Amino acid sequence: MSLRRLVLVALLVACESSPEAQAAPLPSRSAPSQAPDGFWDHWGDGQAELAGYRLTQSRYGQARQGEAVLVVVTETFTHGQRVKSDGGHSDEYPVLKLNEIRDFQTGIYDYNLLTSSFLRLDGALPRGVPTKVSMSMQEWCGHAFDQLLVEEDGRRMDRTAHSYFDGEGDRAEEHALPDGVLFADALPLLVRGLTGPLPAGEVPLVPRLSQVRMDHTPLSVGSATVSRGPGGTVDSVLGEVRVDHVDIAVGDRQLRYVVESASPHRLLGWSSSDGEEAELTGLIRAPYWQLSGNGLESRRAELGLGVPSFLAPEG
Repeated sequence: MSLRRLVLVALLVACESSPEAQAAPLPSRSAPSQAPDGFWDHWGDGQAELAGYRLTQSRYGQARQGEAVLVVVTETFTHGQRVKSDGGHSDEYPVLKLNEIRDFQTGIYDYNLLTSSFLRLDGALPRGVPTKVSMSMQEWCGHAFDQLLVEEDGRRMDRTAHSYFDGEGDRAEEHALPDGVLFADALPLLVRGLTGPLPAGEVPLVPRLSQVRMDHTPLSVGSATVSRGPGGTVDSVLGEVRVDHVDIAVGDRQLRYVVESASPHRLLGWSSSDGEEAELTGLIRAPYWQLSGNGLESRRAELGLGVPSFLAPEG
């Protein structure tokens, strides 16, 4: 066989076995699970929940308009690498993953943020404590990356952070974790009760990594007060929905999540006293990793998201 043909064959094999071309492996249900009753009936089908939101984000003292997308899906993790497993590892366990994507404009330039939280479902960590949280932020000045890895006993987390700002370039830290700690980046999952009931009252709280990054403050475990109550019935893109309000007070900041009362407790939006707001504009369940072909941008409309301007037809 000629060298050129060997190269062509190799490329074809590589493309056919790429992660985007394959269905995501379903998480194993045989391992011990701390997920609530009925969890796997809804979340074990290999589908992701995709939710679009109209976002108002406060930045530089002004309200900025943008969009947010929350992606919720179950995966099988491998602990050695803390990444999604394609099978064959001895240290695998199921996780519930949240990808939170935020895009908003600041004058001539935009911000793009992605935060990933992975909640372990095999009971090895306390309920609601993620095994990993990572955040990346890109804007025209530069980019930043922040990652938290929680140790198996749930008593400590290791932080790795990189930034383009003076004095914040590269750091490695260890932080102790108190009993009952919650992670702000996992709240969109926790307020829905997807890994069990959310505790009420005063709780320790790890702040949102993107907030630490934008405020240029050290990372430290603080505290929050959590309460939940009925929110009546609201009109939404899902129709008329009975909701609960989950209120979280962090110092002077008041944060409210609006959550569907009935299962699967979809998140209709959130707001905070500093001007941040998000309103649900569309929600679907789909294997998004298989929706990468040209022309499928049109499905963004199902999430209430616009087609990017560079793809919009002229005229």
